Amino acid sequence: MTWKIQAITGELTGQEISIDRDMVVGRHQSADIVLQAAEISRKHAAFLLKDQALWVQDLNSSNGTFLNDLQIEHETLLKQGDIIQFASLKFSVLEPAKDIAPLVIEPVEVAAEPVAAETEVIPATEQPSEAVAVSETAAAEAEEASKTVAQQMNEQGMPELKERDSNVQVSRDGMPQGVAIPKPAPIPEGIDITKAQPEPQPVAIEEPVSRVELDKNEQKNASVGLMTIIALIILAIIAWLLFK
Repeated sequence: MTWKIQAITGELTGQEISIDRDMVVGRHQSADIVLQAAEISRKHAAFLLKDQALWVQDLNSSNGTFLNDLQIEHETLLKQGDIIQFASLKFSVLEPAKDIAPLVIEPVEVAAEPVAAETEVIPATEQPSEAVAVSETAAAEAEEASKTVAQQMNEQGMPELKERDSNVQVSRDGMPQGVAIPKPAPIPEGIDITKAQPEPQPVAIEEPVSRVELDKNEQKNASVGLMTIIALIILAIIAWLLFK
């Protein structure tokens, strides 16, 4: 079973996060659920799965973990619709969908209706000859209709020579000769069939920039700027000491 939490505040509003194992929530990149906010601790809280149930535990965070506006200190069981809050970021708890048992339809026994005693049954030996003739004719027509076209042609056989067209010459085997073969339609003028179709040009797809990479670049730029300021201060102190 996979639980989910849906962000209802902050930059992640509307996004769903799946929880199918024990997961740590925090600001550090090693956390399973990374929340880039200053008020979130490096390891803020943890989700725990026990017997298909979801629990939440605060990991001694600076700004606390809240459940339905109440701060928690120990492992707390979660249910559908709960509002879990890490500092100022709120999430709604979504319980996994339950399997629906298939509907079993039990067979219903229908009792056979008894045959009326007044019904007169005519023995087969006493049926009139006209009824027997009509039934045999209907059976023959049904059998003829069920035959395929190939079976009917096999039964009819090849037509006799006197039934064939006198203008068509046949060989000793009975095959027609001198039958013209239709020519293919001419190719319209102005169409070059040797011209190859142009190959489709590949379309370059820009790869999305990861938010984690952006944060790393910002931290790197800030570190470089700080080191530059410190170097300038040191140089200024040395120059002051030399010219004093």
